[in-house]
Amino acid sequence: MSTNPVSIQSEISQNRVTCQEGVETPGIRSLRAAQYVRMSTDRQCYSIQHQLDAIALYAQNHRMVIVRTFADEGKSGLSLDGRAGLVDLFSLVQSGLADFKAILVYDVSRWGRFQDVDESSYWEYVCKRAGVIVHYCAEPFINNGSFSSVIFKALKRTMAAEYSRELSDKVFAGQCRLIELGYRQGGPVGFGLRRMLVDHEGRPKGILHKGEIKCLQTDRVVLVPGPEEELKIVHEIYHSFVEESKTRSRIANELNARGIPSGAKRPWSYYLVHEILINPKYIGANVYNRRSCKLKQRAIPNPEPLWIRREGAFPSIISPDMFERAAKIIESMNHRPTDDEVLDQLRSLLISKGRLSAKVINDEMRRHKSRCISDRFGSLRRAYEKLGYSPQRDLSFLDINRVVNALQVECINKISSQLEANGAVVVFDPRAGILRINGDFTLRLIIAKCCKPFGTMRWRIRPKSSFCDLTVIARMSEDNTHIMDYYLFPNREHLPEKFVLAAENSIVFDVYRFDNLDPIYQICRRRQVGDSL
Repeated sequence: MSTNPVSIQSEISQNRVTCQEGVETPGIRSLRAAQYVRMSTDRQCYSIQHQLDAIALYAQNHRMVIVRTFADEGKSGLSLDGRAGLVDLFSLVQSGLADFKAILVYDVSRWGRFQDVDESSYWEYVCKRAGVIVHYCAEPFINNGSFSSVIFKALKRTMAAEYSRELSDKVFAGQCRLIELGYRQGGPVGFGLRRMLVDHEGRPKGILHKGEIKCLQTDRVVLVPGPEEELKIVHEIYHSFVEESKTRSRIANELNARGIPSGAKRPWSYYLVHEILINPKYIGANVYNRRSCKLKQRAIPNPEPLWIRREGAFPSIISPDMFERAAKIIESMNHRPTDDEVLDQLRSLLISKGRLSAKVINDEMRRHKSRCISDRFGSLRRAYEKLGYSPQRDLSFLDINRVVNALQVECINKISSQLEANGAVVVFDPRAGILRINGDFTLRLIIAKCCKPFGTMRWRIRPKSSFCDLTVIARMSEDNTHIMDYYLFPNREHLPEKFVLAAENSIVFDVYRFDNLDPIYQICRRRQVGDSL
């Protein structure tokens, strides 16, 4: 569980004051302690060796022996993410297997610069609850729970968090200034582009390859066009999208089929093509702050007025006109039209075709299919009513079908809930439309709509041919608004492929008629062996 990174082993081995790690001073009963050290990139005074020396001196003065070392090198203290040493320390403490009763930390900021100071105190409380006390070796207070130490510690935690916030603001301001001067500030370089290292006067020093970074603080990075074969692919992507109206997915598939590498460690995809089409760096613009991810918080997109932009920072690959045309196409694709805009398109289609139907809409309207329009307005018939259009075909069945579907779901849920309340185990198979009860009994529900072919009520039934122990037929009322009664047909009766029920039927059918579903619940109720029926 202890963490001793190779890079700091030499420093730890040199940390041999009176209280060596794992060695107790003869004749003195020492308190066993673990030490936690962390170094980020903020200040040199927080180096690993500096912390080890201070902790060792504190341990010597307080009769402690250091038995374990947990370390995080080059890790931010804003959260636990990436801090394997501290996570291992907490895991060992919470497991109850820790062989120490104290944790020695250089100061409050090495414990963490948590932006929520309650998180810092929470982890200290976790250790305290397990019988392990945290000691801050370089702080002017003793962590003994006294009023003064509580006040000092809370103030120090707030100062540690505020230091990170202030540093973040200063770094951001500096990065914005460099962006406005035309210099690149990190991030993927992009297909068809390369990083050029320049000195403080802007003179080129050479191309930076993948993984290479600048070594001088005064050097800067700018973007330059990449190899000619990559530039041709970038132009081809824009031409295919703008002039040939190809989709981003189709462009990616064609590039993969031709075996053209994407410049990343993965094939071409919709997202890689999309990034080339929307990124202003291909017209030479240096854009920053499109997304914010400060202080280890979740990344969020920023509105365009908050972007930091410098036009003409790099040589352009694509003309501004071509880039703008691609942007307008993407914007139109992402635009969600209003109801009035959809109705205007339907009205134009009606004028050109003379009629409307689901097939006509699906064939002629690229973006708005009949199902989308039905979901938007409730049904196609309601959309037609808003247009003042009355189709020759009666579309009332569409509204009835919506009621049938809703009743189907409602009845299935009702039956399942009641059976489970009675102790049954119910599993619904949505593909087959069958309820499997207690693993060995199956039930199918059919909603039968009422129709009046000759002025008399009829219910046409078409049971599915697949095996089912019990078929429940729910007859809808005359106006098809609710369920009127139920027929429970056992499988052994071998129902025909289709048949018709009338308002009044022979005893052959009506013997299976019920006003409710109580017989199903009685059939499927689980009973203890020996119970009376």
